[in-house]
Amino acid sequence: MLLAIDVGNTQTVLGLFDGDRLVDHWRIATRPDRTTDELGVLLYQLFSARGPIVPGQDEISAAILSSVVPPATDTLVQMVQRYFNVRCKVVGPGLKTGMPILYENPREVGADRVVNAVAAFERFHCGLIIVDFGTATTFDVVTPAGEYLGGAICPGIGISSKALFMHAARLPRVEFKRPRVVIGRTTEGSIQSGLVYGYVGLVDGLVGRIRAEAGFPCTVVATGGLATLIAAESDTIEVVDDMLTLDGLRLLHERNR
Repeated sequence: MLLAIDVGNTQTVLGLFDGDRLVDHWRIATRPDRTTDELGVLLYQLFSARGPIVPGQDEISAAILSSVVPPATDTLVQMVQRYFNVRCKVVGPGLKTGMPILYENPREVGADRVVNAVAAFERFHCGLIIVDFGTATTFDVVTPAGEYLGGAICPGIGISSKALFMHAARLPRVEFKRPRVVIGRTTEGSIQSGLVYGYVGLVDGLVGRIRAEAGFPCTVVATGGLATLIAAESDTIEVVDDMLTLDGLRLLHERNR
């Protein structure tokens, strides 16, 4: 089976593939200070929670990783080698993606953004805008010819909520959820309205500007932990795929066998 690992600034997502089928997946906190052994034991516990581990049937035969947290990358690669005796591929220079990168400096593009672009184009084969709601909210544009064109990066919803709480003395930390009305009648409701509908406006506004500048039709695909909530209110998001990054890692593994 293939172990796919996506290391984000806040969370690390792990997926287990049997061929092209996602067997199971997990989310853990990204902590660069974890040791190789801590990670090895943690993964063994996660795998065991699915049921008894069957030798051969549950064997990890390959692994691939994308990471935007350099201190965590080497530790995870070493963990995979030590505990699964597998050499882990890392998304970056030297790994074939099958997608031309039109960024002025292709090395600046985050690994997760490339992986998302590859997965979305493989699925839709058309012009795309991929919106990823992570620690940062990213917008990535793919041309109808399958080229990574560029995009936009904004502070994520969690960062914005935390900054508001930390820098405004009388404003409380609130749960991020859709309020009943846009015009809040309480402080909590007002903050929730600003966060949810403010981000909906940000997404729809940026998508509109990107479409106008790109000059070709774009299907809008959303991924990330809060994609479903924002998509429910958005006029522009057409598809939500929480497993987009994991599926992109699987595709890149296949292209680099």
